[in-house]
Amino acid sequence: MRQIATRGRLKIYLGAAPGVGKTYAMLDEAHRRLERGADLVVGHVETYGRARTAALLDGLETVPGRETAHRDRVVTEMDVDAILARRPEGVLVDELAHTNVPGSRNEKRWQDVEELLEAGIDVVSTVNVQHLESLTDVVERITEVRPQETVPDEVVRRADQIELVDMAPESLRRRLAHGTLYAPDMIDAALASYFRVGNLTALRELALLWLADRVDDALARYRDEKGITDTWEARERIVVALTGGPEGDALIRRAARIAARAGRAGLVAVHVARGKGLRDGSPEALARQRALVESLGGSYHQVTGDDVPKALLEFARAANATQIVLGSSRRSRWQYAFGPGVGTTVARASDDVDVHIVTHDYAGKGRGPAAVPPTSLGRGRRTAGWLLALFGPPALTGVLSAAVRHLGLPTELLFFLALAVGVALVGGLWPAIVAAVAGFLLVNWFFTPPVHTLTVAHLENALALLVFVTVAVAVSTVVDLAARRSSQAARARSEATTLSMLATSVLRGEDALPELLERVRETFGLSSVTLLERSGDGWAPVASAGPETCARPGDADVTVQVSDTLTLALDGRVLPAADRRVLAAFAYQAAAALDRQRLAEEAKEARRLAEGNRIRTALLAAVSHDLRTPLASIKAGVSSLRSPEVRWDPEDEAELLATIEESADRLDGLVANLLDMSRLQTGVVNPLARTVALDEVIQPALANVPGDQVKIEVPDDLPPVVADPGLLERSLANVIENAVRHGGPDPVRVTASEHGGMVELRVTDRGPGVPDSAKSRMFEPFQRLGDRPRGSGVGLGLAVARGFAEAVGGDLHAEDTPGGGLTMVFALPTGGSPAVGAGKGET
Repeated sequence: MRQIATRGRLKIYLGAAPGVGKTYAMLDEAHRRLERGADLVVGHVETYGRARTAALLDGLETVPGRETAHRDRVVTEMDVDAILARRPEGVLVDELAHTNVPGSRNEKRWQDVEELLEAGIDVVSTVNVQHLESLTDVVERITEVRPQETVPDEVVRRADQIELVDMAPESLRRRLAHGTLYAPDMIDAALASYFRVGNLTALRELALLWLADRVDDALARYRDEKGITDTWEARERIVVALTGGPEGDALIRRAARIAARAGRAGLVAVHVARGKGLRDGSPEALARQRALVESLGGSYHQVTGDDVPKALLEFARAANATQIVLGSSRRSRWQYAFGPGVGTTVARASDDVDVHIVTHDYAGKGRGPAAVPPTSLGRGRRTAGWLLALFGPPALTGVLSAAVRHLGLPTELLFFLALAVGVALVGGLWPAIVAAVAGFLLVNWFFTPPVHTLTVAHLENALALLVFVTVAVAVSTVVDLAARRSSQAARARSEATTLSMLATSVLRGEDALPELLERVRETFGLSSVTLLERSGDGWAPVASAGPETCARPGDADVTVQVSDTLTLALDGRVLPAADRRVLAAFAYQAAAALDRQRLAEEAKEARRLAEGNRIRTALLAAVSHDLRTPLASIKAGVSSLRSPEVRWDPEDEAELLATIEESADRLDGLVANLLDMSRLQTGVVNPLARTVALDEVIQPALANVPGDQVKIEVPDDLPPVVADPGLLERSLANVIENAVRHGGPDPVRVTASEHGGMVELRVTDRGPGVPDSAKSRMFEPFQRLGDRPRGSGVGLGLAVARGFAEAVGGDLHAEDTPGGGLTMVFALPTGGSPAVGAGKGET
């Protein structure tokens, strides 16, 4: 068969309610495509007796459906095999959510459509919004009717194109009242129940909002591709900022209510991690809040940045947000002396993004022990510490000299000691040491007799000054060490949380490369992450996350070498050395994910090779025995005839010649089956289909069967079938010969009849039959059921027969013969319904 390299395209007409005209729109498009010269067929269309819809079927080629008996009636389902054999460019398939009758090859029609798409055939289909799996509960609450047939949302979302077929509720009710949709006796009940104005309005809104989600994804991809950062208010999107504090739950619920009032707007939560790229805040609170956001239908993200307002606004604009929800600051009033809070700064710089400041129970109460732990001293704090160390001691000296004249030396030293400790808290160790030395000199100069000299008159004063410097330096060292240890503990907790999340994802099997690399990108605030593999003298990307991809390690800001051939390339900013340990864990997990992915592919290939090896082993066994048996008979017969030592009478000579001919025919059949099976498994059987009468096929198929062992009962008025005569003849010959060998003393009966556009050709025997458990297995290659003697065949006849039957758009299956025996049933399309494309190859 023809090999298809690309997947077909899927277009779906989404109906807001039954009767809006989605099938009519699909058929109208089919006529437009036909006018442009497209090869399009009708796979299955439901007209429901509507005249205007049925009229559009005129001029469209229809592939007959497969009729199946179900509950005392005959049900016509789409014939996937016939469509695959016909191989059009496109096919119309109505009612995507339909459930096939039991016994069909697939349970749902959307699974049939997936087969057609995988075969490279474009599909145009229809579905109503109430059949989307995620909306069934909502539809039931609105209409009080539970949709019985559903289709997964992801199947519809993957469609290359979705077109909404909409109609105003009043117009749809008017169409229903005119008798266009339902029979007259059903109209009043439908108008009073399902087709109420409120129901139709709600269904219409559901369809619009569901489709808006998909359009929004396409818009996001377009903005990323074009590098657009300005806010487009095409749809409301609410961003809620989380700090990891206890107020986060209240903010999320408030943002969800705002999103609901905005018409099911998108909800996005973001946590801005300060410092070096790993998460801060309470990990337990953030994990709980992430679960809450996702339970409300939102998404959670993490970005990094020392400037929290800037990072938050950059994320909001990148997400095309229209509103930002922030909590009132937990800072105490005195803390505002150090500058405006995040909320005020965001509101000033938000431009066209609305900002909501939401109050909560923790507002103004200080961060307390749940506050974000201190991190390494930034440039701002170090600068402030040096300024305080340089100007603080002179200022304190002035205050003590002017305001207080009678304080003792110990009190003055305590003031300078407090100043040194304060400098240590702000700027670290070295500014504190400078402040302590400056305080020592100033106290000695201004407050230690004799003043205005560096001379100390009394020993106790000298000891006091020395103790002051020692204590100031010691306290400053301890304060600085505590700050650094706190920073290290915060980082260790962040690393532990990140590694814990990574380990959890591994245990849950979430190791798909793109998701893992996206997590690295979000965790460290990078623009792109790429896993590169050495290929010859160059590099090739294996997987990536982010809009840009590094082509080689030299293009990246940071690289982590995983092995001699794998390197993780990160672009966006240079990471500190402290982050390399966690980054290395991600890198090795990415390599492990790649190994698992490739092992899965190798296992799949190994299974395929094992199957091929099994067939080759069986083939060798057939060649070593089953093929040698007729060869031995031929060799023995020819040697006997050529022997000069024996003179054969005419009867013996005729018997030897008959044996030679019989063995040659048998050998020819075995070799033909082996070759046919090889062609079927390699997919090179391309049928030449045409209309053919059954008489043209049945008589040649009986050439190797004695006439008294087969009884033909085929009506003369049967329509011709569409098939490749050669393939059908060989399929039928294999089945008849198999029935004659195993069917017992009674003649094999060959009958035929027509059912709903298909001709059924039955080969019936009265042999021992086959158990139900073995009926499907008997069509597999190299299967010989029961204790059949070696040399009676290689077990390929039925496998080849079914393969050829399917190749011509038909089917072959086994049934029990009433009263005992086995019946093989060929189902073939009639001449009025071409199922395979003629002239597409050679037999």
